[in-house]
Formats: sequence, structure tokens, C-alpha cells
Amino acid sequence: MKRTLILVFGFSLTLNYLQAQDAKPVSKNGPVITFDQKLRNETGNIVWDYGTIYKDSNGDSYFRFTNTGKEPLVLSEVRSSCGCTVPSWPREPILPGESDTIKVRYATNRLGVFNKTITVMSNAVNNPVILRIKGNVIEKPAEVVPEKKPVGAAQPLNKAK
Repeated sequence: MKRTLILVFGFSLTLNYLQAQDAKPVSKNGPVITFDQKLRNETGNIVWDYGTIYKDSNGDSYFRFTNTGKEPLVLSEVRSSCGCTVPSWPREPILPGESDTIKVRYATNRLGVFNKTITVMSNAVNNPVILRIKGNVIEKPAEVVPEKKPVGAAQPLNKAK
């Protein structure tokens, strides 16, 4: 009896789990988030490449996108892979055909190579979208002030006889 109850309980848990895995049907007329083509690299990923930048320089990047779908686009959450990367995004719906920007600020006070991801969650058909930022932060070279040598300046007189 005990064994039968355990089997029934396990079977019902399995059914609940499988039912929770059903995907919601995606509307083909829904919103579509499309990022500028110039942000795509050779593999098709959306990447902002800082290249090599100096420590404490401007770490802002801008991901411009357009709603190419037929319904309003709502960005529900934009989260980064770590605390050194802070995204900000529009909170109001983006109507079909309209564009906006996701701004990402990287803390350039850390030296070395970085490669961070930003996940964009929305009501778009192509949800979620992964953005990347990458680069290398180096120490700013020390400023060297050239020493100015006097040219043609008066020389001390030698009064010794």
C-alpha cells in the first residue's frame, strides 16, 4: 500500500512538472526586437567592442534597437552578468517601427580583459536577446614633462684671475 501511494505521488509530481514545461504559443504578429546591424560581429552576436581603453575612461556603450514587429514591445528586464556592468533601458512600450537605446555602463576602474553579457528580457517573439561588451582596460601611461634646457642663456662670469 505504501509503495503504491509513493508511486502515485511520484507520477502526479512528474505530470505537474511536464505540464509546467509546455511552451506558450508565440504570436507571429508580436513585437520583434532588432538591433543595428553594425553591432553584429562575424558570428552574428550583438557585440560592443571597446577595443583597448585606459583605466577610468568612459565605459558607456549604446545598443540601438527597433521594434520591427506589429505589436508594442515592452522590455521587462535587462540584467548584466556582474555588478561592474550597469544597464539602463526604456520602461515605456516601444511602438511598432519606433527605435530606442539600451545604455550599458562598464566600470573601467578594473584593469585587464573583460567580456560581459547583458540579457534583454521582453515580450518579443525573439526573447531573450543576449548582448555582449568586450575590451581591454590598461593603465594610463604616466605623463612625462620634457625638461627644458636653456639655450643661449647667459653663463656665469669667471672673475678669477
